[in-house]
Amino acid sequence: MYLDGSSAAPVRDEPFDVLALLGDRSTLARRPAFHVEQADGRAELAAYRRLRRDVFVDEQRLFARDDADDRDLDPRTVVLVARAPDGSVVGGVRLGPVDDGPDIGWWQGGRLVVSAHARGPHGIGAALVRAACARAEAEGALRFDATVQARNEVLFRRLGWRSVRATEVAGAPHIVMRWPIGRIAAQAAATKSALGPLLSALSPGGAGFVGDDGAPVPSTDVIAACDAIVPSMVERDPEWAGWCAVLVNVNDLAAMGASPLGLLDAVGARDASHAARVLTGLGRAARAYDLPILGGHTQLGVPAALSVTALGRTAHPVPGGGGRPGHAVRLTADLDGGWRAGYRGRQWDSTSHRRTPELRAMTGAVAAARPAAAKDVSMAGIAGTLGMLAEASGCRAVLEVASVPRPSEASMGDWLTCFPGYAMLTADETGRPPLPAGPATGAVCGELTEGQGVGLRWPDGEITEAVTSTVTGMGAA
Repeated sequence: MYLDGSSAAPVRDEPFDVLALLGDRSTLARRPAFHVEQADGRAELAAYRRLRRDVFVDEQRLFARDDADDRDLDPRTVVLVARAPDGSVVGGVRLGPVDDGPDIGWWQGGRLVVSAHARGPHGIGAALVRAACARAEAEGALRFDATVQARNEVLFRRLGWRSVRATEVAGAPHIVMRWPIGRIAAQAAATKSALGPLLSALSPGGAGFVGDDGAPVPSTDVIAACDAIVPSMVERDPEWAGWCAVLVNVNDLAAMGASPLGLLDAVGARDASHAARVLTGLGRAARAYDLPILGGHTQLGVPAALSVTALGRTAHPVPGGGGRPGHAVRLTADLDGGWRAGYRGRQWDSTSHRRTPELRAMTGAVAAARPAAAKDVSMAGIAGTLGMLAEASGCRAVLEVASVPRPSEASMGDWLTCFPGYAMLTADETGRPPLPAGPATGAVCGELTEGQGVGLRWPDGEITEAVTSTVTGMGAA
């Protein structure tokens, strides 16, 4: 009964299909036969495990009693399942970090299974593989492997995987396969690959400093640097854009071992209010780094724009292209701070809370240590910037992934491709002392070798290619 005393149809506990109730047969015919989601409850995980036993133990007899292993107990392991329209689990796959220690961006997929009655034209297995690849990349993985039954190699190759080597699991032939993750190469190409063709006639920086972060002014000890901020960032986050305009230019001078002298700014804004917010950020950063703003230009009634020129001084600039095969690569980065709000995975803010002595210690570190080569990490990220240093040095770089200093909050994929605030890459003879960079953390995490590009070396000795060629096309300095 309703509250007003009228009668009503009995309440049904079971769900009903609205489309079926409305008789929408064409929509019903187009509904997918399954959907993929993360298993987030005990019932779904139990159904996936039962399905594995049905296939791997009873049907294929790969295992005597159970196919469970330590990966099932790792809380970082992710299970994706395919569910039929009636809610039943008809397939699944698991993936997660390979090692028991910190997640360094090396993930592995496995235990891909589809129930016998669901195999066929629906493509459930392929959909689970694609979903696993997307999830691994979303989690910041830069290497994703799977050990595949030999008869499934064709399927994986058709999906874009590459065969690595043959192996055996439970006495049956398997193939170790690898999903190619091009995140680093794509970022390097998007941000830097056009520079060579565009700037070849200008030879910026002059002999020995082509492609460097700053440019020595001929016949002086002055170093000049200039950086612009992405207009969308100036529009959306003007104070932070002003801060970053100072930050990136001071870092450019610091990479060449120059002591900063002052800044010039050029600001475009839609109105005075917006310009004031940009200039507030500029002024706050200039005070933090103890630098004067010498002058500049401000224009109103125009689209958002911001560029800053920085002037510094050194009699002995450190080149970005001074590395040689056999040199050790060191990353020195400020790991404190966190992701800037609105830029998670892209911009690490380690500087806005620092005091002036701390900032000065970091920006003076290259001048104090005088390595053979140095570059501050730019829009190309750590791996892409290392490729630029290697290119300018006429070398290839190999990065030891497990040795890279990294904040615990950042995945390896994010960390190697983000703008990290203060981060300096240097190359020098082995055994040289670290950069005296105050609160920043440094570690030797790679080497320069013969060749070109950037490789990532993993704890098992495997090297995956992050950048296969030069980054800028500007060539050796």
